[in-house]
Amino acid sequence: MALQHGYSINSSADDQDSDTAPLLEREVEKNTGVTVPPKCCSVRCNLATMMFFGFAVVYGLRVNLSVAMVAMVNGTNDQPSSNISNECPGSSHTLDNSSQSSGQPEGIPRYQWNSETQGMLLGAFFFGYLFTQIPGGYLSGRFGGSLFLGGGVLGTAVLTLLTPVSAQLGAKWLFALRALEGFGEGVTFPAMMAMWARWAPPLERARLMTFSGAGSNFGAFVALPLTGLICHNLGWPAVFYSCGGAGCLWAVIWFLLVSDEPRTHPRISDQEKYYIINSIGSQGTPHGWSVPVLSMLFSVPLWAIIISQMCSNWSYYTLLTSLPTYMDTVLHFNLQQNSILSALPYLFGWLFSVGSGVLADHLLEREILSVTAVRKIFTFIGLFLPAVFLLAVGFSGCSGVLAVTFLTLSSAFGGFSAAGVFINQIDIAPRYAGMLLGITNTFGTIPGVLAPIVVGYMTKDQSATGWKHVFWLSAGVSAFGAIFFIIFGTGKMQSWARTDEESETDKHD
Repeated sequence: MALQHGYSINSSADDQDSDTAPLLEREVEKNTGVTVPPKCCSVRCNLATMMFFGFAVVYGLRVNLSVAMVAMVNGTNDQPSSNISNECPGSSHTLDNSSQSSGQPEGIPRYQWNSETQGMLLGAFFFGYLFTQIPGGYLSGRFGGSLFLGGGVLGTAVLTLLTPVSAQLGAKWLFALRALEGFGEGVTFPAMMAMWARWAPPLERARLMTFSGAGSNFGAFVALPLTGLICHNLGWPAVFYSCGGAGCLWAVIWFLLVSDEPRTHPRISDQEKYYIINSIGSQGTPHGWSVPVLSMLFSVPLWAIIISQMCSNWSYYTLLTSLPTYMDTVLHFNLQQNSILSALPYLFGWLFSVGSGVLADHLLEREILSVTAVRKIFTFIGLFLPAVFLLAVGFSGCSGVLAVTFLTLSSAFGGFSAAGVFINQIDIAPRYAGMLLGITNTFGTIPGVLAPIVVGYMTKDQSATGWKHVFWLSAGVSAFGAIFFIIFGTGKMQSWARTDEESETDKHD
């Protein structure tokens, strides 16, 4: 349902002014007579909460192998490097040596996997993750995202339960299983974006989307220490059984409570339903079978999102998959310390990302900054400052305190990008937001495939010098992404994203 003159506060009559048009709640009330319903306990906030816990489960399923790998691998399989003892000998923060701390209960198998094999296994998830992003976004935009988001989590959870069996069969079987998990999980983020295109009023986009997406950092924060605790006490197979069970339970609750859009939700109030529908307008309708593929292909703002997300994800996935290994082989934290300290950056990343969404919406509500300015500033903070701190990690040497501090600060400021480039798809093309996220996430997954492999080769000798180069590379890539988005990014809706109704209205205005 469009507003007067055929457009909602999601767009303006003049595309040239769409970036600076006031986005005020009173606009909705003035044009529609629908008062803005309270946010607390609303259906849209309940949806954000369900997504938050869903992505917490998703990232628990994704990162469990990173910590479990320390316990799964026999620490004697690699030739000890003289660099380990000479560069970073065990210090006062180490309660046991790394191999002792990774010991497992009797009867739990361990494997002779070298660094390259470990890197391939940690990156296997992303091989499958690459292939379902775009189809998931397209189908979610056409049919609605609840089935794809819930089904993606459920499928990944079921496969996770089979991890101990596949590891027992061999590294190739585990690689294939992790790739299948990625294949199932690839639809989740595009489905989320497609759902918010129908559920999130423009003035609430940043806070709703950053809160729901922040579940990923929260999931990593909870999963990493919990994985270490379970590994230490019950053995590494129990990690995959518990994570898989949690995913299955969440999926059941999701299918019982969630609907694709406000029109079909059985428990939403009329006030909230009409507020959402009228504030989003025609951009909240399915995009149909045809999409402007060529226009997307040559869209500079879309490529700005793609390049910046790839650069940001290089650092993120490097830490996500390899940080526990760094904590173990260089800083010599034991398994429980390792898992807790590896989780610390994600705690602050979670808090900062949620705060960035609230701050971004406040700046737009008060008309302090335009959408473009908000997205560029938050992206710059979220990519450039983390690069500075990653650079500092490389200079921290063997100091566990400095390394953990700089890594935590890097992840904390990285949370700002959640209200920047990572929700920019819904600014430039709300109607195709699900498919655009599928496209950007497909490219953004490439670092997930390459980063663990590159880290494996750069750290063959498990030395502090090799890891210094890892952090410096990540810093350079992240800084480049920040600069690229500043130059080419925008918050304006693109002409190819407008509906036929909006285009016809513009011709007559």
